[in-house]
Amino acid sequence: MEIELFQTAGLGDASYLIASDGEAALIDPQRDAWRFLEVAERRGWRVTHVLETHVHNDYLSGALEARAATKARIVAPASGGYAFPHLGADEGTTVDVGGLRLTAMATPGHTPEHLAWAVRNADGGRGDRDGARGDPDAPGGQVEAPPEAIFTGGSLLIGTAGRTDLLGPERTAELTALQESTLRRLGALPPGVRILPTHGAGSFCSAGPPAAGGASTIGAERFVNPVLRAVDSGAFAEALLAGLGRFPTYYAQMAPLNRAGPPLLGGLPTPPALDPDAFATAAERGARVIDVRRREAFAAGHVRGSLNIELDETFAAYVGWLVPFDAPLLLVLPEPGAASLDEAVTQLLRIGYGRVAGVLRGGFEAWRGAGRPTSAYPTTSMDAVLAEAAGGSMPELLDVRQPVEWAADGVVEGARTIFVADLPGRLAELPRDRQITVACKAGSRAAIAASLMDAAGFDVRLVASGGMVGIPARFAALERERGAART
Repeated sequence: MEIELFQTAGLGDASYLIASDGEAALIDPQRDAWRFLEVAERRGWRVTHVLETHVHNDYLSGALEARAATKARIVAPASGGYAFPHLGADEGTTVDVGGLRLTAMATPGHTPEHLAWAVRNADGGRGDRDGARGDPDAPGGQVEAPPEAIFTGGSLLIGTAGRTDLLGPERTAELTALQESTLRRLGALPPGVRILPTHGAGSFCSAGPPAAGGASTIGAERFVNPVLRAVDSGAFAEALLAGLGRFPTYYAQMAPLNRAGPPLLGGLPTPPALDPDAFATAAERGARVIDVRRREAFAAGHVRGSLNIELDETFAAYVGWLVPFDAPLLLVLPEPGAASLDEAVTQLLRIGYGRVAGVLRGGFEAWRGAGRPTSAYPTTSMDAVLAEAAGGSMPELLDVRQPVEWAADGVVEGARTIFVADLPGRLAELPRDRQITVACKAGSRAAIAASLMDAAGFDVRLVASGGMVGIPARFAALERERGAART
C-alpha cells in the first residue's frame, strides 16, 4: 500500500492517492485534479477509481476532471443525489485497487450521506469487484479483518470532528446525533488503525481546530481528541457545537454544483491581460476589481474602489465570503508573471469562481501611469496604537475578527466589533466624522476591511503589523495604570 497525501492549506483539506500493484484510487479530489494525475503518472500508477466520502460543501470536486482524463470509475454515496453517471456506494460496497480492498462504511453526521472508506488487503481475490462483500451469513462468508487505515472524510478528524451545522439549524440536532453514533463506531476500531481525514487545519468544516499533520490513529484520537472523548461523557453535542466559528457564504453554492457535476475545464484557464483602458471598461460594466498585493503596497496606492485580498492561503475563502458568487472578477497582481496569476486562478476555480474577466497588464504602476483614478490610506502598527493610547490619544478602533475570537481573546474596551464578512452590510454603523483604525489578528482581514471602507469613502487607517492577540489585556493594563495615577 502506497499513499500520496495532497494538502491544500487555504481550504484546510486533503486529497489522497492510494495505490497497489500499479493501480490507484483518488480520494476526495479537488477540482484541479490534474495535479494529482501528474503524480500518478510519474509514479507509474493507473487511476482506476475516484472515491468520494461526501457531497462537499467547501470546494468543487475534481471527480469529473479525473474521469475525463483517465476513464476512472466514480464511486460516491448512493444517497448523495449526484446527477452524473457513477457507482452509488453504501455500507459494505467494496472497490478493489491492486491488492487492496476499500470498503464503504456508512458514517453520517457531517453530512447525511457521508461514507468512510476502510482499507484492507484484498487477499488476492479479484471477484465481486465494485460490489458488496463481507456477509458472514453467506455461503463461505466470513467477518473481515480490521482495516489497516480508513479515509474518514469529514467524520473523525485529527483532534476534532466534522461540524454538523453546515446544512442549517433545522438539521443540526439530527446530524449531531448521527455524528455521535458515527464517532462511537469509529472509536471502537482497533487502536492501530490509521485515520486519513479530508478536513484538516484551516478548514471551516471542522468543529474545532484540527491538529497539524496528515495522519493519526484511532488509539491516538481516543487519548487526545476532545470530541471523540465526549462520546462517552454525555456531553457530545456541547463538545462538538460549542465555539463554532462562521463559515464562508460561498458554501451554499458548492453542494448543488457538486451534485450536478462542475463544468469540465481540462486544465487551468488563462485570463486575458487587459491594458488600463480595457480594464477600466470591464470594471465600469460591473466586474469586481480584486488586488492581491500585500497590504502595505495596496495602502500606498491602488485602483480606486478595489478590494484588497492578499494572495495567501486564504485568498479564495475570503473572495467566497465577500464577492457575489456569479460576479465577474478583475485581478491586480503583485508583478507581471504567470506564477501569481496561476495561483489566484487555481484557488478561485476550486470554489467555482470561474469568471476571471482579465488581469491588469503592467499591474498598478501601469494604471497609475495611464492617469487612472487611484486612492491610498495610511498604515500603522499595533505598538504605535498602544503608544498613542498611552499618550492619551485613544483612536477609534474597529476589530474585524470572528465572534469566537472576541469571546476567546477579549475585546479592547470601547472598540467597535464587526466581523469582516459582515462589514459591507454594516458600514452605516460607522462614523464618518473621524478616522477609524482597523485591526484583526494578523493584518490580512483588516486589510480587506480597510479596502472596503476606503472604497466607501471612510477615513481609514490600517494596522498593517501586529494584531489583536493579547492586546485587550494590554489596553486593560494601561487603563489600570491610568486609574492608579489618577488616584
